Amino acid sequence: MNMPKDSNFIKANNARYGWHPMSHPGDMQKNPPRIVTGAEGVEVIDIDGHRLLDAVGGLWNVSLGHSAPTVKKAMTDQIERMAFYNTFRGTTNDRVIELSIALREFFAPEGMERAFFTSGGSDSVETALRLARQYQRIIGQPERTRFYSLKYGYHGTHFGGASVNGMNKFRRQYEPMLPGCHHLPAPYTYRNEFGTDDPAVIAQGIAARFEADIAFYGADTIAAFIMEPVLGSGGVLVPHETLMPLMRDICTRNGILMIADEVICGFGRTGAESGSRLWGVQPDMMTTAKALTNGFFPMGATLVNGKVAEAFETASGPDGTLSHGYTNSGHPVGAAAALATLEAVQSQGVVANAAARGKELIAALERLQHKHEIIGDVRGKGLMAALELVSDRARKTPLGKGPVQTLFDAAYDAGVMLRTSGNNIIISPCLVVERADIDRIEVGLDKGLTAAANAA
Repeated sequence: MNMPKDSNFIKANNARYGWHPMSHPGDMQKNPPRIVTGAEGVEVIDIDGHRLLDAVGGLWNVSLGHSAPTVKKAMTDQIERMAFYNTFRGTTNDRVIELSIALREFFAPEGMERAFFTSGGSDSVETALRLARQYQRIIGQPERTRFYSLKYGYHGTHFGGASVNGMNKFRRQYEPMLPGCHHLPAPYTYRNEFGTDDPAVIAQGIAARFEADIAFYGADTIAAFIMEPVLGSGGVLVPHETLMPLMRDICTRNGILMIADEVICGFGRTGAESGSRLWGVQPDMMTTAKALTNGFFPMGATLVNGKVAEAFETASGPDGTLSHGYTNSGHPVGAAAALATLEAVQSQGVVANAAARGKELIAALERLQHKHEIIGDVRGKGLMAALELVSDRARKTPLGKGPVQTLFDAAYDAGVMLRTSGNNIIISPCLVVERADIDRIEVGLDKGLTAAANAA
């Protein structure tokens, strides 16, 4: 039997033989990552038995907490009954049929009618981009191939997703990217090219830029526009409430599909069931993953509205054929986990709790901003928030890597697991946190910020 290795063995081999996502392999060997070996409720436990409040929520995805007994039971029951069978043409399974119905009901206000199941967020985005181009071909407009997105938007790491990704660090080493991908300014009140911190003015500026590009390139060359309702990995950039409706209207008038990337925002993270619902928008497609299974199984779904569904289902011949899919599309264990997660999200008041705790979190971060000069900006919506750290508030000079690492380490020692991204601290705890947990985050951040300021 392959018995677990002791802690000394694990520590000695940390980062030596496995590469980590979003990191430099050499740096990981010089500065090995923290080793998490357990999780319970809203806490994680490291290899030395140190318990920390998980202010990362796994990676945006553990909404119900790390215990979630009903989800675990649904998965183990399904494994006992049938661990896997494919859903390619000719076969399927009962749980994924149930899940497709459940998702249609959950996202009825967004107008979603069909689901295509994937293995995760990047897959869901890739699927949406492919379906967008195919849809345009089906309706007789194959020249519609361009994609538009927002700078600082994150849409995964496949070549399609990286091409519409709005952060250069995910593109530069892998260029050339997919041609015909264009980026509009971000709804970034703290740093933007419009010379204002008024989010409504910024929203109008972004919409005007989109309309100008449409006039220049021609609406008949553009397949789709994709955006996160709240930009997550790019620094939790919260747009003005008018931005997404403005973009929806522009897309509708010009025959451009709107794709809402809900991989992070979906299932309650923003304090609403989806970011689209938060802003009162019905997109043509939605991409989901992460909290779909509470992070317990790698699964996602690309959802489409009735207009898109009808085009595919009534197309003749190969034009409507979905020559696309993944081995684990509609995995029965993932579907069982998702069904249990959806039921818990709806029955346990998770979305309302995220909205309430989110207000408390922003209030805590604003208190810290008054106390610590290195906080340049505080922003967030629901239980997704960020601190942007600076060494000089007047010049908005980004805080260096060393002090940011010091902050992480000091907060860790104080019992709070944080996520750093450049000079941003990203906070995305489980959606079932209580007020006392928000207080713990505030205390841990306070200690980390004090240490970072001393190190700057």
